[in-house]
Amino acid sequence: MTQRWDHLLINATLATFAGDAPYGLIERGAIAMHEGHIAWVGAQDDLPGDALALASHVEDLGGAVVTPGLIDCHTHLVFGGNRAHEFDLRLNGASYEDIARAGGGIVSTVKATREASEDELFVQALPRAHALLADGVTALEIKSGYGLDKETERRMLRVARRIGNALGITVRTSFLGLHALPPEYRENRTAYVSLVCDEMLPALAAEGLVDAVDAFCENIGFTPEETRRVFDRATELGLPVKLHAEQLSDLDGAALVARYRGLSADHLEYLSDSGIRAMAAAGTVAVLLPGAFYALRETELPPIAGLREHGVAMAIATDCNPGTSPLLSLRLAAGMACTLFRLTPEEALRGVTVHAARALGLSDRGTLQAGQRADLDVWNVKQPAELCYWIGGQVLRNVFIGGHSQAEVRP
Repeated sequence: MTQRWDHLLINATLATFAGDAPYGLIERGAIAMHEGHIAWVGAQDDLPGDALALASHVEDLGGAVVTPGLIDCHTHLVFGGNRAHEFDLRLNGASYEDIARAGGGIVSTVKATREASEDELFVQALPRAHALLADGVTALEIKSGYGLDKETERRMLRVARRIGNALGITVRTSFLGLHALPPEYRENRTAYVSLVCDEMLPALAAEGLVDAVDAFCENIGFTPEETRRVFDRATELGLPVKLHAEQLSDLDGAALVARYRGLSADHLEYLSDSGIRAMAAAGTVAVLLPGAFYALRETELPPIAGLREHGVAMAIATDCNPGTSPLLSLRLAAGMACTLFRLTPEEALRGVTVHAARALGLSDRGTLQAGQRADLDVWNVKQPAELCYWIGGQVLRNVFIGGHSQAEVRP
């Protein structure tokens, strides 16, 4: 060994999600970090002879499980206000149409978001981000889409960048201009789609605020043709695409995003076999969102067997949003994917690590391997399945972000 390691964890149960073993498990393993990356990982008995002497800090984990840092690859974390009152109204008998006619639904979130300053949006969103981090998230995606005008979309994306800087984590942004039709364009859809493609997206991309482009392709959202227009513009700008697809109906959205070699298709309850095949051929990740399925009391399950059969990578995310998935725990989302969608715990945990990384185009994390970014979680459990088994509770012991222990920097 020719150089020192910053931090060496020993006597660990490593769920590497690499190799052929279930979970990529290495029992009584060790993992070393140096200058923000994983420098060595393997069985403790295979450590170089001088490792303990040359590591700046050595920590015995007593068999605790270590995983890659969790990655939440689909959130709407930045928004104004909340819709708890509508939740109450629905459970007291009001319909979605009643609420919408009274100015509720997404229109109410758009109104509250437009009325909030950048600082106000940041102050509201930061506790939500903290909640995700407190349960093991070390990278996340944040979408725009509650502004639906250039200035508010810009504020949302700037807040997303600020959250990443404030917390020292990776935040990937997705521009979701085609989320809903704003009230002022209710009678002129074509003009709004043109505004998104010709003004909003180019301007925000030029400011470095957009990492990917998303759309809501549904009967209550935007048509495949409208989605193609924004995807074509994204492609011209060199931006990857992803899509809310097949949540409520089958418009062949998954096949559409696959034609653009999209990063992911998300929701997918009504995904067809042809859509599955298209995703498999393109390498497009299926992002499952059990929080929305639960909150909306849906009954149509995503076609898990078909996704397995065709080898489509399945990621899991919170879909944290004020209307249909006010979920602030990615670990709980993984457990819900097991219970509601019948994923195995290994599938679910791969879904919030290695496959979630793929869904965001992040090739430098998601597994515990030498050379990967040193984002990892240490858990107070003895086997990985416990992370999906326990419903709630605090099981996270420590988080390393870029090789830095958060236990050492938390107040």
